[in-house]
Amino acid sequence: MPRASELKKGSVVEIDGGVYVARDIEIRNPSARGASTLYKVRFFNVRDGRKLELTLKGDDFVKDGNLSRHSVRFSYREGDMITFMDMENYSQYTLSAEALEEQIDYMTEDLEGMIALLVDGEIVGVELPANVTLEIVETAPGIKGSSATARTKAAKLSTGLEVQVPEYLETGELIKVSTVSGKFVSRA
Repeated sequence: MPRASELKKGSVVEIDGGVYVARDIEIRNPSARGASTLYKVRFFNVRDGRKLELTLKGDDFVKDGNLSRHSVRFSYREGDMITFMDMENYSQYTLSAEALEEQIDYMTEDLEGMIALLVDGEIVGVELPANVTLEIVETAPGIKGSSATARTKAAKLSTGLEVQVPEYLETGELIKVSTVSGKFVSRA
């Protein structure tokens, strides 16, 4: 059983019979003598997405969650259901698009490097790779000689996601986008 001080973003714990993932951790050091470090942790329930905020002392123990992680690849989308294929045993997992609402804009067919989160053999979520490569499908024309400035323009990508990109990029180019911040990283 890990201590609260050992929790990291993405740690899986069991609280009151539910499996939760730590999303945000805020560390507070009270100035009073003898005060222990406090950890304010925001958890998300892996089954239904409910939020739970707890303030724990560094010495508090938390119970490890029963969650397995499998490497998967985005296979296809059928209506509101998205199917992933396990890269080890080729089994398929289906998840609703509603459960992936923030992540769906980064997914393309045959996207690899994703990790499926499974509770009791049932998929409850997906972790995306840090960066994904997407194509610019619509943007203002590129301006020659503008690579020295940090000015940006809006660009619509192949999945429908809109990001700010440097002015020198044009329609049809492949770019890398951060799945954490949702910002342009570099040319692909």
